[in-house]
Amino acid sequence: MERVGTGLSGLEKEHAAIAGLMQIGAAAGMNRWSRENTGNASKSDKSGPHTGRLMMLMWIILHSSLCLMVDGQMKIPPETVQQWAVSFGKELTALSARYSGAKLLQKKYKDIEGVVKIEEVDGMELVKKFAEEMEEMLGRKMKSVKRLAEAAEEADFYHMYNETLEFDYYNSMLINTVDEDGNPVPLGGEFTLEENEHFNKLPVNTQQSNIQVPTNVYNRDPDILNGAYMSEALNDVFIDNFQKDPTLTWQYFGSSTGFFRLYPGIQWIPDENGVVTFDCRNRNWYIQAATSPKDVIIVVDVSGSMKGLRLTIAKHTINTILDTLGENDFVNIIAYSDYVRYVEPCFKGTLVQADLDNREHFKLLVEELHVKGEGKVKKAMKESFKVLNEATAMGQGSLCNQAIMLITDGAMEDFQDVFEEFNWPERRVRVFTYLIGREMTFAENVKWIACNNKGYYTHISTLADVQENVMEYLHVLSRPMVINHDHDIIWTEAYMDSVFPNTMELFNTQAQSLLLMTSVAMPVFSKKKETLSHGILLGVVGTDVALRELMRLAPRYKLGVHGYAYLITNNGYILSHPDLRPLYKEGKKLKPKPNYNSVDLSEVEWEDTEEMLRTAMVKGETGTMSLDVRTSVDKGRRVMFLKNDYFYTVINETPFSLGIVLSRGYGQYIFLGNVSVEEGLHDLLAPDLTIASEWTYCETDIDPAHRKLTQLQAVVRYLTGKEPDLECDVQLLQQTLFDAVVTAPIEAYWTAIMLNTSGMDEGIETAFLGTRSGLMRFQRYTGIEKRVGRSFLTSADKENMFTLDHFPVWYRRAAEYPAGQFLYYMPRQETRAGRIVIATTAVTVTVGKKTAIAGATGVQMTLELMESRFWAITAQPNDTDCSDVEGICPLRCDSYDIECYVIDNNGFVLISKRRNDAGRFFGEIDGSVMTTLIRMGMFKRVSLFDYQAMCKMNSHSVSSARPLFSPFYGLASTLKWFLSNFLLFLLEFNICGLWHTEHFADASVHKKKGDILQPCDTEYPSFVYEPSVKETNSIIKCGRCQKMFVVQQIPDSNLLMLVVQADCDCSRQYSPITMEPKEVKYNASVKCDRMRSQKIRRRPESCHAYHQQENADDCGGASSILLSTSLFMLCLSSLALIS
Repeated sequence: MERVGTGLSGLEKEHAAIAGLMQIGAAAGMNRWSRENTGNASKSDKSGPHTGRLMMLMWIILHSSLCLMVDGQMKIPPETVQQWAVSFGKELTALSARYSGAKLLQKKYKDIEGVVKIEEVDGMELVKKFAEEMEEMLGRKMKSVKRLAEAAEEADFYHMYNETLEFDYYNSMLINTVDEDGNPVPLGGEFTLEENEHFNKLPVNTQQSNIQVPTNVYNRDPDILNGAYMSEALNDVFIDNFQKDPTLTWQYFGSSTGFFRLYPGIQWIPDENGVVTFDCRNRNWYIQAATSPKDVIIVVDVSGSMKGLRLTIAKHTINTILDTLGENDFVNIIAYSDYVRYVEPCFKGTLVQADLDNREHFKLLVEELHVKGEGKVKKAMKESFKVLNEATAMGQGSLCNQAIMLITDGAMEDFQDVFEEFNWPERRVRVFTYLIGREMTFAENVKWIACNNKGYYTHISTLADVQENVMEYLHVLSRPMVINHDHDIIWTEAYMDSVFPNTMELFNTQAQSLLLMTSVAMPVFSKKKETLSHGILLGVVGTDVALRELMRLAPRYKLGVHGYAYLITNNGYILSHPDLRPLYKEGKKLKPKPNYNSVDLSEVEWEDTEEMLRTAMVKGETGTMSLDVRTSVDKGRRVMFLKNDYFYTVINETPFSLGIVLSRGYGQYIFLGNVSVEEGLHDLLAPDLTIASEWTYCETDIDPAHRKLTQLQAVVRYLTGKEPDLECDVQLLQQTLFDAVVTAPIEAYWTAIMLNTSGMDEGIETAFLGTRSGLMRFQRYTGIEKRVGRSFLTSADKENMFTLDHFPVWYRRAAEYPAGQFLYYMPRQETRAGRIVIATTAVTVTVGKKTAIAGATGVQMTLELMESRFWAITAQPNDTDCSDVEGICPLRCDSYDIECYVIDNNGFVLISKRRNDAGRFFGEIDGSVMTTLIRMGMFKRVSLFDYQAMCKMNSHSVSSARPLFSPFYGLASTLKWFLSNFLLFLLEFNICGLWHTEHFADASVHKKKGDILQPCDTEYPSFVYEPSVKETNSIIKCGRCQKMFVVQQIPDSNLLMLVVQADCDCSRQYSPITMEPKEVKYNASVKCDRMRSQKIRRRPESCHAYHQQENADDCGGASSILLSTSLFMLCLSSLALIS
């Protein structure tokens, strides 16, 4: 035992100080009396009473000073605190051991050590096996998609386009709706929908697909009708695929004309405005399948002629182009007028990865663009070609397609020499041109640029034209692939689909890291010979894979208490990881973070400072490495130090790599025992027993008849022979049956305690245990009406249950604490129904020199019970023998000048006089004592980092919209909105139609930056107790007073007892210590370096950038939307008047 302390003055020093003060006071009084006597003898008679009062006043002052001195050097006897700690520790251990049955459980596992064997986990063998199973599962999805692509191409080959075709398809917006007369609306009709467990309990039709058409596409357009008719052939393939692979989820065909055929059919729910904005051609799976990787430089004209609506359309065009890019693409944006400038100066002269982070960053910068000067495009084109050429020369960028997107309202210069110098004759860089506005004077010039550089020209006169015209470039880039008939299969990065109605419910009920999905997709081409050189892309077929289902193939029980599996993409981004947090809270709503699917592995496994792990995995290597890591539990409040072994390999035929983590210690070993099915089944049916509902003991998702079975029901039906065809994990079932038998005596033990009502301690509410097989038993000692911890161990209490991505918190914490000793903690405020304490301890099995963790057990009690025991012990009676005690005696924690606390090994308060202190970090309550404990080495501050945090922006307005300065402006906004919508009705998506959405829709919403959250990096502290320091005491000097405190470890626990002098306020000298995260601020140079840095990535294997049979003459034309002159003038004059 080690003591750390500061010597204290004895009582003799206190007495000497008192005597000294009295002498000074007496001398002062005598001197004054002498002076008065000498000066005027007659006065002395009159001043006698005054002198007496003066002496009395001096005595009061001196007595007060005396008290301060005594208080300033208060002596709290460490021996008394030690006695209290020992007594309190014994009571806690007795309570916890008795009601949990921990000793009995440990004995039962000790008894079977002779019949079990402990094996070391082979991480490399495990990761390879998981990868093979994942490859097999993903392979089935790819086969399904190939069958869809073949069927779609065959159907198109035999379909003759009919301009006047009449065909009633099931429109997912209109099904099961009727008109005023009760008749089905056109394209509606009766469409059977039934709730289906496999599809997140959505009402679906598994016998029929249906079609969704975006609001801005006419649902009876001949292209739509012909495509819908042709793609009816996919219905049988959808159904056949689902029968062959019942784990399939959504299957679909996204047409290049804009419609989306989805199986199973659903009722599509529009937004609150009755609009469906979903366009399959904007989805990442469509874009990636339709084109090869690309380098894109967007060149935008910001000269004076681009003011007003033209600039608005240009910005919308840029944003739409950005939305067509993915993480395998590279991009930059150049603005030009009299001079050339990069919208992000940091990206000057380079290409950056078009991941979600960078795309959103560009969008913010584009909003700040302003017009000025004369447009000189020549310099901008030269700069663009230089950047693209340098990227190719240096092996950077996509090393595949390259394109320049020119957005302008006219091009007057002669720039043929630019193309001759940089692009002809190979025409390796395609140039796409977008003519903005109604003016057609320079149309031929702008079209000439595109047609002579293997690009495409479009004319965009309204916001409604943008979407369709931007999509044209994808069809051009797909031509080489279509002509070659190269059906490349692509896999997308992780994404969160917010299209379906119950997505927000899933946000609230599932682990964040498991909400994501990936899609596998394949392009569909026209095989007709007459259109071969045009390279016609019909669309893209695909299916979704929920990452939750993929991660089930890496079972938790094989990875140990702290182990986990994770997946990353070829770009190093997280596909699935238990520490991935894609959502954040805005008010009461959970929302996806702006960069949720571009979180790099190095930002989650941040201890990999050299990025060796990331580099090896991105390169597709197979290997292993070890890292010492700081990890946290309980939402970052508590730190654990682990040594992790990482094993990784590539998943063939995909861009993904799989990694698993095993923690040294308990994670290294697994023990195997065996019991008969009959014996195990008997104990498995006990009423107090459950198994992990999210684990896969038996596969219930293959046969629809099994989907409503719980895992326990499925296991029982399999073991009793009622469902012999169920696919079950035999090893997991063996472990579960074994644990059921070994833990069975605990049920009788708990029942016996409960029946002995006279011996029950009030406040003990639940006893519980959990084993490595996901088995749990618990006994409720208190009825629900009296229970404080009502939510503990309920289905809503995910942190304390076995889930797909973690063991319970109490299990994980017990595993890192000596077996047999109880660890105590209070759950976080937001996770508990009341003031409760969890006591937990690990149970182990040892064979030879190998020890494996079998489980953990514990008890949940009320804080009130612990408090009552504490206050009873920490109050010495008045008749205490104080003869051998140096210091305050009797000492009582209920005294006004003493503060007593019980804190845990992370510094969180369990017991204090003030009820509100419970659960708070002690440093927030008393910064002086916590600071001293850290200085003395009793606590250590540990820095942790969060690279997925969200921080508030600096406080000033972010909206570019004008505030509503006056009633007139508000009236004008309303009138403009009305006219805009009225003319939208007349013109069908023309100039008046969508202008108001860019300028006036947010005129009434004036958000401040302080209210907006954005992604950031934060550092936050955690504190951990150094157990080698058992006790300490010290004096803190705080101005005119001194504060003494004594700290004593409570034996056989993770708790500390603090007794602190209460009447010395040190808050001026010592600030509170908080656990609030602090944003990591980067200076401009560092920030730029981080943004520009190109991490190692693995490029997609295929590239289709050119084909000699390509028809370059098909390079675009004017917009097909025409507007009547009179109506156009009416619209313009009305808007001008209002503005």
